[in-house]
Order: sequence, then C-alpha cells, then structure tokens
Amino acid sequence: PQTKRIIMASKFNVSEMKGIMAFNGFMGSKSYVEGYQFSSADTDMFAKFTGCPDAKKAPHAYRWYVHIAAISGVRGLSSGGAAAPAAPAKADKKKDKKADKKKADKKPAKKDDDDDEDFDVFGDDDDDDEEEGETRAQMLERLKREANERLIAKAAKQRTLVAIEVKPWDTEQDLNQLWKKITTEVKQDGVKWGENCHLVDVAFGIKKICMSFTMGSDSSSDTVIEMIEALEDEVQSVELTSMNVL
Repeated sequence: PQTKRIIMASKFNVSEMKGIMAFNGFMGSKSYVEGYQFSSADTDMFAKFTGCPDAKKAPHAYRWYVHIAAISGVRGLSSGGAAAPAAPAKADKKKDKKADKKKADKKPAKKDDDDDEDFDVFGDDDDDDEEEGETRAQMLERLKREANERLIAKAAKQRTLVAIEVKPWDTEQDLNQLWKKITTEVKQDGVKWGENCHLVDVAFGIKKICMSFTMGSDSSSDTVIEMIEALEDEVQSVELTSMNVL
C-alpha cells in the first residue's frame, strides 16, 4: 500500500521572515522537503518564495533554494548579499562638480558589481534559451510541470525486487511443481519471476518455497500475493520478506 504523501509547502509562510527562519530550521539536517530525493513537494515549496533567502540569516534555506533552482533550471538568482556601503560624505563643497563627474564615470562599474551579485547556478551566463516575456507565475508553472514529467519518466523505468515465502499444507506436496505452477499461472503486467527458487525447512518436515520477482512502478505486490493465496488447496500462506528498489 502506498504511504500517504505529506505536503509540507503549506506549513511555512515564507512570504514573511518568521516563516523563512522556521523553514531554515526545518531544513537544518535535510536536503529535500520530503524524503531523500527531489520531488514535487520541493517544487511546490520553491514556488512559495518571492526571492532567494538571505545566505547569512537563513543558510539552510538558502542552500536548499539554490539546489532546487539548479535542478529546476532557474537562472540569475539574487545572492542575497549585503548591500554595497554608501559613498562617503563630501568634505569640500567646491569639489561637488568634480565628485559628481567621478560618480557618473563610475556608474558602469557599479552596474558590473551588481551583475556580479547575480549568479547562474549552472555557471553559464547565457540566458538566451529563457522564454521571452515569461512571467514568474508562468515560469513556476513550467518548472512544476517539467519536474513532474521527470518524476513520471523516472518511475516508469524503476524496478523493484520482491522476495516472498510460500508455505504449503503438508510434507507430501511437490514444492518444485508448486513453484512452476505459481510462476506460470500468476501473471501481471510488469511482473517477471526469478529463474529459480530454494526450499527452506520450517518444522516437522515441512518446507517453504523462497522465491522472488521483479515488478514495475505500476505493478502491485499485494495483488501478486493475493493471486498466489487463491491457490488455497496447495498454499497455506504467503509472506513478503523484502522489497528493494533496483
């Protein structure tokens, strides 16, 4: 049975500093909002932010935000650095015009400094591939859609190895024959049975069949077990012993 998915995006109001700091504490020992890999929960949470968190005040939230931006393909994020110090006061009014001229000459350099505070999480300053005229809402919707498409593609390729134990009713049963019957008659899309099995002593001469199969993300181990248990004249019980994602 699938575990109910917990949506964390609604827990923190990151439009306020209080919410950002709470989220910063939450991400202290985590790389992703849910579990150990990127998911749509990260995309939903990312969409709640109006800008990049301050790297000094909220380092964990900042780390997570930059990481998710890199995965999602967001470019030109503000680094959240401290503002440049104000220019010193003029000591001599007679030098106002000269100072103004120098200030005007330095404007292009200041623009360059501001540009340095923006960074490309991919190390690439070429933004030509971004869609022209795309609003923030459209960008977030596109990123969410692309993230979901990647998750679906990954799930389609995912295979899981399932190990089960099948117990017969008595010692007179031909367990090799029972194994062949199970692997021949119990079928489901995406399920592939292992090429062999082994018998293990249980008690009083009774043995159990230890066997395995692989299945895709759309297959159900519960359904496979129910189909085996339906062979009630030959099968006493079926126990799932392990499941491992390949």
